[in-house]
Amino acid sequence: MSTAASVVAVILVALSSLGVGAFGLRISRTMSDFYVASRVVGPVLNASAISGEYLSAASFLGVAGLILARGVDMLWLPVGWTAGYLLLLVFVAAPLRRSGAYTLPDFAQLRVESTKARHVASLLVVGIGMLYLIPQFQGAGLTLRTLTGAPLWVGQVVVAIIVSLNVLPGGMRSVTLVQAFHYWLKLAALLTPIFFLLGAFVTGGAPEAVSRLDAVDWAEPLSGDYALYLTYSLVLATFLGTMGLPHVVVRFYTNPDGRAARRTTLVVLGLLGGFYLLPVAYGILGRMLAADLVTSGRADSVVLELPARLFSGVLADLLTALIAAGAFAAFLSTSMGLVVSVAGVLSQDVLRRRTELGHGVSAFRLATLFAVGLALGLTFVAARVPVAHAVELAFAVAASTFCPMLVLGIWWRRLTAAGVIAGLVVGGSLSMTAVLTTMIGIDSQGLLGAILTQPAAITVPAAFATMIGTSVATRHRQPAHVAQTMVRLHAPEHLTLNRGPFNPEAHEDTRLDRLTARR
Repeated sequence: MSTAASVVAVILVALSSLGVGAFGLRISRTMSDFYVASRVVGPVLNASAISGEYLSAASFLGVAGLILARGVDMLWLPVGWTAGYLLLLVFVAAPLRRSGAYTLPDFAQLRVESTKARHVASLLVVGIGMLYLIPQFQGAGLTLRTLTGAPLWVGQVVVAIIVSLNVLPGGMRSVTLVQAFHYWLKLAALLTPIFFLLGAFVTGGAPEAVSRLDAVDWAEPLSGDYALYLTYSLVLATFLGTMGLPHVVVRFYTNPDGRAARRTTLVVLGLLGGFYLLPVAYGILGRMLAADLVTSGRADSVVLELPARLFSGVLADLLTALIAAGAFAAFLSTSMGLVVSVAGVLSQDVLRRRTELGHGVSAFRLATLFAVGLALGLTFVAARVPVAHAVELAFAVAASTFCPMLVLGIWWRRLTAAGVIAGLVVGGSLSMTAVLTTMIGIDSQGLLGAILTQPAAITVPAAFATMIGTSVATRHRQPAHVAQTMVRLHAPEHLTLNRGPFNPEAHEDTRLDRLTARR
């Protein structure tokens, strides 16, 4: 397989991303531009950007690799990652946009009127962001190593540099345009080769299959040890984890209003549903044509290697280069969204307390560099976990923390600050313990090993129960403005009602003007 075409494709994606991001720089001036693109992103553009951000290395490479290695049980991954947006549409999207917050910690402070709840939420945003960034950088290293033989760290550093160059100048404005561009590139990068691959396979141009699809341990669901628990836990994590991912929910703050947020979510469901058919097809083809990748520990590279298994010469090189371009776009777009969400929290809740930069653009840029550097450092020392499974773990943590906070905060007025803090601590501690145990390579057997591998079935109910129980026990400490906050969350924006004193936009603009005048 020639590497020249793939390297050129990766370079073109990097340059195109920087060019699109540079256009966003021209219209990024205020803090609102950097955090939420001034809340003027329409449903179609926002849905494309959300889909581009959401379809990470796990979706582009990892799903096919897991289906190749572990069979039909892994079909729950694309189903769950898509269905999570249906729950987001029903329970969260519009009220979250109406809240007027910039970040999940903003929402926590708005809902329960507690800075302590905000600080706990901030820690979790950073933790989930780092947990999700690590597989993006790992996937980048894997892709460049597969294509060129370069060391893993080369791809990781390249992605980190390009992400920084996109986020630093224009913030959310630039990132929105780049992510929308990346979605359509990724769709084309998988859709075009699959036509050639399926055509060659159906017409008999494929080599003899190296494995059989009717293997019991691959083709029959729920056939392994503790398979029922693992499946339900995976379903719970993917269905509920979507609404708790900081880099996903922050995108709904960029819509003009709650109605636009709902319309955005509907479009996202269509875009994701169409895309996720493709990794499944690659995984099934890989089982028939490249099962040797499992024994060699290279299952995650099946999407990249299939063209060379069916074709040779220029066609194989061009198809591989197109897939490489899409894979690189996947790392970039998801990493950008994660960095924006983490940098937003760091600039507000860390730099605001330590420096006079406060919420300004300079603080956001400094936080961006810190977030990228920290993620890159953790990638170098983290144990090698399959890309898609690493993302599963991030979903489990999100489902065990922010999902209960959002669902109860939006729909249950009796939620208290003590309940939020206790639930976040319990859900976060239990899920992060399981995640860290898995990532550092501690091998546990039996039911304990299954729980550590997929903790959501235990940690999500524990977090909900803790939030509810603690709130009932502290019902005398309900927030003072809870009635106004519930009006803010549920009443359409065009109605003139008392929505409480929370107004982050005015606060940010006033502070930014003051800092600008001082300089």
